[in-house]
Amino acid sequence: MDDPRALLDVMDRAGVWRVGLVNYPSPDVMGFDDSTNTFAAKYAQANPERLIAYGGVHARYTRDPGGDVDRLIDQGIRLLKIHPPHQCFAANAYTDGLDALGKIYRRCEERGLPVMVHTGTSIFPGARSKYGNPMELDDVAIDFPDLPLVMAHGGRPLYMEEAFFILRRHGRVRLDVSGIPPSKLLEYFPRLTEIADRVLWGTDWPSPGVKDLRQNIDQFLALPLSDTQRRAILETNALALFPGV
Repeated sequence: MDDPRALLDVMDRAGVWRVGLVNYPSPDVMGFDDSTNTFAAKYAQANPERLIAYGGVHARYTRDPGGDVDRLIDQGIRLLKIHPPHQCFAANAYTDGLDALGKIYRRCEERGLPVMVHTGTSIFPGARSKYGNPMELDDVAIDFPDLPLVMAHGGRPLYMEEAFFILRRHGRVRLDVSGIPPSKLLEYFPRLTEIADRVLWGTDWPSPGVKDLRQNIDQFLALPLSDTQRRAILETNALALFPGV
């Protein structure tokens, strides 16, 4: 969907006001290099109010971790994505010698740039799913206490208990439910209502498991949640993560 107008049309038909344009460099597994950041930032310029560009700095390849974070912000990137299974390091690898990763987190913390970390498995060839355990975020949340941290996918399908432990322990960690079928959400997280003020709706669309945005929304709306909880997850929690958007 190279033309942003086509995406905006899909959003209009689905009743979606804003989307996050997720991307990250992963040359070894996905073939994505730093140019994906430029593409996402330029794409979002078509409608900055509705299209929110995400980007990434690869800790193994950057020569200037803090400077690269600053560059992304200058480009208009609004969130930094770390994908451990696709970038082949643990989310807390700075504790084991990958100093650049700690510098990335530190600069994001200083600049107030949210960081989203993939948790859970990945089916892509070459992906290292052993790096998808949410427990590594325990170190990150402790070492960078002011960092806005988003746990993507809730560790599905293997690590939901670990994910909920982290979410309960660290009040600044948010849960992104993209990639989780809405019909499975309360099965995976039966105590979801306890953290409803930190849950972010997402879909992972377009992907094999998510054919239609509107269908995903309708399935979510069918869950036995209060209107206040639904509105928080679909709208107000994200507004709090991206103030001023």
